[in-house]
Amino acid sequence: MTYEEILYDFVQKDDRLIVMTAENRAAIRNLPPKLGKRFMDAGICEQTMIGMAAGLALRGRIPVVHALATFLTLRAFEFIRTDVGIGKLPVILVGGVPGFLSDGNGPTHQAIEDVAILRGIPGMQVFCPSDAEELAAGMPAILESGRPCYIRYYAGPAPVKHTAPFELGKAEILGKGSDITLMTYGFLLKEAVKAQAILERKGYSVGLINMRMLADADKAAIISAGKSTKLTVTIEDHFQTGGLYSIVSEAYMEYLYENDWGFSSTEIIRDNPPFKYNYQEDFRLAKVFPVALNQKWFKPALLDRVLDYEGFTGEKLAERIETEFLKIR
Repeated sequence: MTYEEILYDFVQKDDRLIVMTAENRAAIRNLPPKLGKRFMDAGICEQTMIGMAAGLALRGRIPVVHALATFLTLRAFEFIRTDVGIGKLPVILVGGVPGFLSDGNGPTHQAIEDVAILRGIPGMQVFCPSDAEELAAGMPAILESGRPCYIRYYAGPAPVKHTAPFELGKAEILGKGSDITLMTYGFLLKEAVKAQAILERKGYSVGLINMRMLADADKAAIISAGKSTKLTVTIEDHFQTGGLYSIVSEAYMEYLYENDWGFSSTEIIRDNPPFKYNYQEDFRLAKVFPVALNQKWFKPALLDRVLDYEGFTGEKLAERIETEFLKIR
């Protein structure tokens, strides 16, 4: 089923569902005439739309709101945080053309800090589908979760055959490797698949993880990859700060704290004389190499040129990753 079909099906089954937009109907072009009063267009007023959605949610509705990702997450952030987040209301936020998908637009229209902003709200889920198939597979669980969620909307063709059923908070393991693990989300999964194939042809053992959700992120999958490979690579069309690279770093530190530094130096001296451990064997985690936008916006152009210029094509990813891997061998 398509995204529109999923929404329409839920509207038919559940009287609580309301579809809304801030004059951005790209994802729902065919729905307004079918939905009647169950569809609302707030105009170019993202803050007003979120306020309306919060009010509806307080009255038992499940609003699914649509807007350009950059304006939804930036212009309406205070309303999302205060009206939706504090009350943990089941408002579904669908952000269109996030990341590189805004290709020809300049910095004002580039949603490349959206994940960092929204995952900072307690209780907020962040879902980043890699294609239309995954988007459709995840929508039922998101709609039924009873929690707020930000969806980094993408409904392109599937770059892989998805074998794992969608589950909230679970990544999709598309392959395991002993040398390198690639971690990504959203439409860049397509380029990561290409990079994986190139690296494997060169003789490297390469795993691939489709993170799917960045809040709640699958930290067990992150740690498992860190313990089994030499290099973990995070690939994202997002600022390096606050996105997947930050999530992996946080997961690493939590793991080390729980398994290594979970007690004070006084306790170590008192209870474990002499305190010894082999870090390389007991607590080794792969080096993390971030492929992201580091303190910069991307140069606007057609999408294929953006990917090439910024170094995110499968070929350029493979080249960058191999260079980094050779440093640690």
